[in-house]
Amino acid sequence: MVDSARVEQLRLDYRNRQVRWGFIWALWCAVLWGAWYVPGTVIYSEAPFVDLSDNYLLAAMVITMLNAIAVLIALFIWVAVLGKSRDYVRTLRQFKISRWYGPAGLAGMLAIFGSILAIAYVGPQFSAVSALLYPIVGALAARVWYHENITQRAALGILVIVLGGVVIFAPGIVGELTGAGTGGWLGYLGGALAIIGWGIEGAIAGRALDVSDPDIGITLRFTAEVALWIVVAVPIAAGLAGARFWSTVGAALTNPNNLLLLALLGLTFGFCYVAWYKSFPLIGVGRGQAIAALYGPLALIWLYIFTLKPPGLNFVIGAVIAVVGSFVLFTEKRDVLEVIRAVPAARSGATRAVPGGDS
Repeated sequence: MVDSARVEQLRLDYRNRQVRWGFIWALWCAVLWGAWYVPGTVIYSEAPFVDLSDNYLLAAMVITMLNAIAVLIALFIWVAVLGKSRDYVRTLRQFKISRWYGPAGLAGMLAIFGSILAIAYVGPQFSAVSALLYPIVGALAARVWYHENITQRAALGILVIVLGGVVIFAPGIVGELTGAGTGGWLGYLGGALAIIGWGIEGAIAGRALDVSDPDIGITLRFTAEVALWIVVAVPIAAGLAGARFWSTVGAALTNPNNLLLLALLGLTFGFCYVAWYKSFPLIGVGRGQAIAALYGPLALIWLYIFTLKPPGLNFVIGAVIAVVGSFVLFTEKRDVLEVIRAVPAARSGATRAVPGGDS
């Protein structure tokens, strides 16, 4: 007869290893995500983007499109090295699985575009810390779509994150309203897009990763984004900007410095996303988002190291408050991290525990 105590201990050890690796992946995500803002900022100082100060909207669109392609190339290499290319094709053909990555790609596409737009119009420090508010959207989406409970602790976390958001956004918006700003309304809109986009993507990814491998899932998500660029966004941009759109793309790809920066964008963001998606099945989407929120302070550090420009005090304070709020929102005092999701009565009539989910 199998010793039940031994089986239980093995199960607990396995779960603890899952949790440990979940935190490791989420921390790697934070490090790489923060680093992504450095090439994302520097590329604006290279031709042709440096000459588009009158049309940063076009510049952000081209950079976001090229960033998506660079990330997808990096992920294709990653999947090939892991020997999962056939799994990618097989999962892509399973529409019941791959369909989840269409809306995830759209949400992520808007988030990245908004973040790159915010870099141009307001600044990289603002762009980095403003998106720290995305866990609020993720928690509310999970409440609506998956019936996840928002406990008193979670509500407190949301309030703390909102406070951080006020510290981050308020000075600039007040400046715009009083005429003392820099006319960066598009940048603040970009920050809002980043918050909404990444929050929704995280909620969608939680469901998609229930039925697919994280390495394959993130590659499908960027496949969807690149497809959206080719089929939808590029025709619209070319129609609005005319020949200037294609000349900008051509000039960007013929600048060797841009090719290096795009490689850095693809590597940092591609593997940041790999780590983000890998953390979700292990510690849950919410906790993965909470740990990854450390990217905000890390981005401020990376940017200071490479640009020698200190961040605004409100960005530092707001980032710290938002990160604290993320941990309050998504962490519980438990030895084993699990989630309690409310299941509609029509399906089960009770609640059930799902290992590796959110609180």
